[in-house]
Amino acid sequence: MKDRRNEILAKTLVEYSVDLQPGEILYLEIKGVEALELGKEIIRLATEKGGIPFYFYNDESLLRQYIKTATPGQHKALADLHLHLMQKAAAYIGIRGSGNPFDLADYAGEKMKSFQKLFYQPVHLEERVKRTKWVVMRYPNNAMAQLAEKPQEVFEDFYYRVCNLDYGKMSKAMDPLVELMDKADMVHIKSPGTDLTFSIKGIPIVKCDGTRNIPDGEVYTAPVKDSINGTIAYNTPSLSEGVLYNNITLTFKNGKIVKATASSNEDKLNEKLDTDEGARYVGEFAIGVNPCVLHPMKDTLFDEKIKGSFHLTPGCCYDEAPNGNTSAVHWDLVLIQRSDYGGGEMYFDNKLIRKDGVFTDPKLEAAFSEKNLAM
Repeated sequence: MKDRRNEILAKTLVEYSVDLQPGEILYLEIKGVEALELGKEIIRLATEKGGIPFYFYNDESLLRQYIKTATPGQHKALADLHLHLMQKAAAYIGIRGSGNPFDLADYAGEKMKSFQKLFYQPVHLEERVKRTKWVVMRYPNNAMAQLAEKPQEVFEDFYYRVCNLDYGKMSKAMDPLVELMDKADMVHIKSPGTDLTFSIKGIPIVKCDGTRNIPDGEVYTAPVKDSINGTIAYNTPSLSEGVLYNNITLTFKNGKIVKATASSNEDKLNEKLDTDEGARYVGEFAIGVNPCVLHPMKDTLFDEKIKGSFHLTPGCCYDEAPNGNTSAVHWDLVLIQRSDYGGGEMYFDNKLIRKDGVFTDPKLEAAFSEKNLAM
């Protein structure tokens, strides 16, 4: 049975997020059987608008069969093929609905490191992210509901409520926050186990308002590369490449991660941070503002948008907010500062701008209410 909410979401993705124009090629990647229904709506709408959709199916269960024995030469050949396709495309939509997010858990390490460096970095980080109009999203399947620890129907209702916000309104609501960040030099963050300082002076501020991720709801920049000092204790779990990390704590000296610990998979944490030199520096600092996303669900695309959170990202910076850091890694790790997660304070140039996840400016806080952003 057709879910009309997929039609609404497809319209947002095609017409707003990537703004597909007649004659433009859309590179559509569908991961997960359940995601095919949304994929069909995107293909139909993209074609009706005069676009040329190139679509292919991919998920971790298939990738697993390839990663198992693939050589560096095979990675490079596969990257050449997809790079050619990506260079032809004006837009990219990625729908991710893996049936088992742990399918690659036993391949974390050298196998995934080689794939990330030789395939993902040139095709996605260097070409797709830097040149195309792109958006990526998750699809609400049972695996995702289980990670969120919610019944399937309840999770689906939550998912479409979050994804079908009015992102045009959200974009306008972000303008005062962009202005506030643009004027700032030093950032000081305090939370339980966290006392961290860094500069964002001279780095552009970028709105994430539905044109890169769905759901969306963050404003990001990057720290001056060598300016970070102190310790951060993240309080949300991170599921990355099939490995679940809990209670990650990073200590910085002059921008570099000099100590990294976790209550689970600490050896894999440090292995990931040793992917290359840039993996131990930070490429992004972002403030989460989506009023519908309140609790972590082991899914970065949702968790990084949590209201009252921020993320500090080891690895590659974005071209839109460059700080000079390059890496095959871009790992968004989230700290929630609302009072129900231990609280915390964020200062810009010694001025308190957010306490316990609430902006000290009442107008700015009200702008990001669900009521204000509803369609």
